[in-house]
Amino acid sequence: MSHSVELQGVGMRFGATRAVGDVSFTVNGGEFFSILGPSGCGKTTILRMIAGFLQPTEGRILIGGKDMQGLGPNQRPTAMIFQSLALFPLMTVWENIAFGLEARGASKAERRKKADELLSLIALEGYGDRMPGELSGGQRQRVAIARALAVEPQVLLLDEPLSALDLKLRQHMRAELRSLQRRTGVTFIYITHDQSEALAMSDRIAVMSAGVLQQVGTPRELYDNPATPFVATFVGETNAIAGKVTDVADGVASVDTVLGLLRGRMARSVKAGDQVKLYVRPEALSGSIGENRVSATIDRIDFEGAFGLAHGRLSDGAALVASIPSTDLANAPAIGAATSFGFETRHAVVLPDG
Repeated sequence: MSHSVELQGVGMRFGATRAVGDVSFTVNGGEFFSILGPSGCGKTTILRMIAGFLQPTEGRILIGGKDMQGLGPNQRPTAMIFQSLALFPLMTVWENIAFGLEARGASKAERRKKADELLSLIALEGYGDRMPGELSGGQRQRVAIARALAVEPQVLLLDEPLSALDLKLRQHMRAELRSLQRRTGVTFIYITHDQSEALAMSDRIAVMSAGVLQQVGTPRELYDNPATPFVATFVGETNAIAGKVTDVADGVASVDTVLGLLRGRMARSVKAGDQVKLYVRPEALSGSIGENRVSATIDRIDFEGAFGLAHGRLSDGAALVASIPSTDLANAPAIGAATSFGFETRHAVVLPDG
């Protein structure tokens, strides 16, 4: 059975610098859990603490309900895949996969049998006698995963393993990793700074910023109901409109802005007089519908394939981005033209500013 992982008030200091502060969350057994955030936010530090390469200076880490305090990496039911993959170039593929088993005293026949089973699992049957240099980037990635799975970990830790791959291969490997996780049932904890990667693969996501845990939720929860301004702006494209709350009723805040009175759902409690920002996604903006209206001047339209992104300026000079389906681009506003966009109250989120 795969294990759960629980962080209880975990913190990490390097001298006077606090890299991670008071982080608490639980990863369920068999879950694909991602930790998402920009470089330097503390996500890799958390992963290394779970793996046992670092001991937290505050709090506890439990794996399968057992406190990991004082236990090194080789004493934990975890395996870690590093960004560099670190395959041994002078070993064959099967020898790379079975390396951990050799360290545990397994016979050559046992090691080869396990390696062949894992090669089948990662769809590389017949590749066992090749060298890592003969494989593509995606194939090497799968070999690194198989090597980690060979020691039968209860938790697999992945530190931005797709960052060195090109876009098409990254997209392909996302599906491969998700499928592999479902087939094995192993708990995956995945580190990434790529929001689309986290949204596409994860059961749940923890969003980090400057060592602080901002929010934990499903991809849909984070996208539709961000709990903080950082989550609203980091997870997906959004438009932020500043204003002051004039009225609150039935979970909806009315916000006085330089663009007029706008209304949105309250993701957190606010009251009349509070300075807030109203967040609305580009795809929620429409040229024809919506009880809230804003005017903008179009600067450019970027063609993205299935849709176009219209970039403009609001009357207060703030930027605005609206998504337009490619089928409607022929009727898109002209560059330099003044136009208006609308959005439904239910598609906007109001959060305290700052």
